[in-house]
Amino acid sequence: MSADLNLALIGNATIAALVDTQASLRWCCLPTIDGAPVFDALLRDEEDRGRGAFSIDMAALTNTTQSYRKNTAVLITEMTAEDGSQIRITDFIPRFKQFGRTYRPVMIVRMIEPISGTPRVTVRLKPSVDFGNSDLRRSHGSNHVRYIMSDQVMRLTTNASITAVLEERPFVVDRPTALVFGPDETCRESVWQMAARFRDETCEYWYEWVRYLSIPFEWQSEVIRAAITLKLNAFDDTGAIIAAVTTSIPESPNSGRNWDYRYCWLRDAYFVVSALNRLGATQTMERYLRYIINLITDSDDGFLQPVYRISGSPDIDEREIESLTGYRGMGPVRIGNAAYTQVQHDVFGAAILAAAHVFFDQRLRNPGDETLFHQLEILGQHAAGSFDKPDAGIWEFRGIAKVHTFSSVMCWAACDRLARIANQLGLDERNSYWRRIADEMHTTICAQAWNEDLGCFVESFGGQDLDASLLLLAQLGFVDAKDPRFAQTVDAITDNLRIGDMLLRYATEDDFGRMETAFTVCTFWYIEALADLGRDEQARALFETMLARCNEHGLLSEDIDLDTGELWGNFPQTYSMVGLINSALRLSRPWEGEF
Repeated sequence: MSADLNLALIGNATIAALVDTQASLRWCCLPTIDGAPVFDALLRDEEDRGRGAFSIDMAALTNTTQSYRKNTAVLITEMTAEDGSQIRITDFIPRFKQFGRTYRPVMIVRMIEPISGTPRVTVRLKPSVDFGNSDLRRSHGSNHVRYIMSDQVMRLTTNASITAVLEERPFVVDRPTALVFGPDETCRESVWQMAARFRDETCEYWYEWVRYLSIPFEWQSEVIRAAITLKLNAFDDTGAIIAAVTTSIPESPNSGRNWDYRYCWLRDAYFVVSALNRLGATQTMERYLRYIINLITDSDDGFLQPVYRISGSPDIDEREIESLTGYRGMGPVRIGNAAYTQVQHDVFGAAILAAAHVFFDQRLRNPGDETLFHQLEILGQHAAGSFDKPDAGIWEFRGIAKVHTFSSVMCWAACDRLARIANQLGLDERNSYWRRIADEMHTTICAQAWNEDLGCFVESFGGQDLDASLLLLAQLGFVDAKDPRFAQTVDAITDNLRIGDMLLRYATEDDFGRMETAFTVCTFWYIEALADLGRDEQARALFETMLARCNEHGLLSEDIDLDTGELWGNFPQTYSMVGLINSALRLSRPWEGEF
């Protein structure tokens, strides 16, 4: 069977891993979510599938069922053999409260329990070293195996036979068996008891976290899964939020659109914190704000890149890894992302829009003050000076520079929000200043981005084309949803970008040719736009169609094949999960009157 994206995500906001339907751990980076891929089988040849994976193979397997434990990031896989023997595999990455703080170790826990019969399994643990370019070294003791890699040592502690693990020999699962892959530290208690305790405490953590989400009445399980997924794409230590846990999953087959998304795009992160804030999960936003403030203070002039490492480092040099052939052999595999060198003016708006929450949300422990406001004003000056200048735009064109409408509107949003914040703080002079700047920008954008002949807004000043980011004009407050210009723009996008039940991000050629897949979040933007225009029946039908595009775990990637509905692009994509949450919140019936 060829690789696909019917994968489950486990994690703890320090590391994350992807597990396939056969309980093989196919992708994980250590010691952080943007670290070196230690399990990289997702990007290897089919005949090389044993390497870079952590698998539990059942002899004579006939059937597998898989699901998350409800409202958690704990994955359950049940396997049945030809003779009726059954096992249950529980996979998770620990996260729970301990000693007054959150315990989130660099550790993967796998638990195997016999259900019936005499099940036999083979454990294959083959971490990748330096993308497969270096040999893995091992040593072992009575209950552990040490894996010595280039810059880290990991330990498997288990109550299974060490010989069976080292020699990859089948063994009968006649008792509960734990496989704990983590730091090179001695386990000072029964490994099974520790695993069971960590499992129970991790479940309790997620139960508590979900309990306080402000979810819609409809599509509750889908929204909860999306929210947990967003949480797992955040890096608690610094507050950064990555776009996806993977690199180099092609946006479409053999397209060469293979990018590394394991970094913090300020634009994507704004949408994530905004969605989580709407659900009441404010801690991610507060951590992200600290990340943004650190970026601003690290910059002498307040200039922001579009993307940073999760540490806040600005350098993300892009290179190709020749030792990995890529997803289904569709290379190249890229590490790093050259987008960090691009000029994308919308980042100033993204940073200020994210920070604006702390000035208005009274639930937060540390509200925004005048000092923070003046730090944000530095970004506002950049926005005011850049809104009518060419950039690479939201779609990160590598060979095209225009005055992109979305970038201009985000710059306007930066100045508009600064005026609102100044008003909230009682800074009348700064309110007047930023209101005047924002109004002048608004007038210019309306004049330059409106195409009279087409009767709609277009993707760039003086342009003739459309892109799906124009669907956000009402959401960002640039135009009212009742403004005829918005309806005309949505209708034009329907005619030009909608194919079947999904939307292209744009229909013109770019650096790599024409788009062959739908960009997932664009369809969710379209659903919200339809709802804003009062076309609720159309919006709900399309939303249900998009939910059916999720994999069996409720997860979505960056792109979807227009004909087959197959998932493509990096996975799971935070943008896509944000779109699901926002659409559900927008369309759901209210709780009131349902009981």
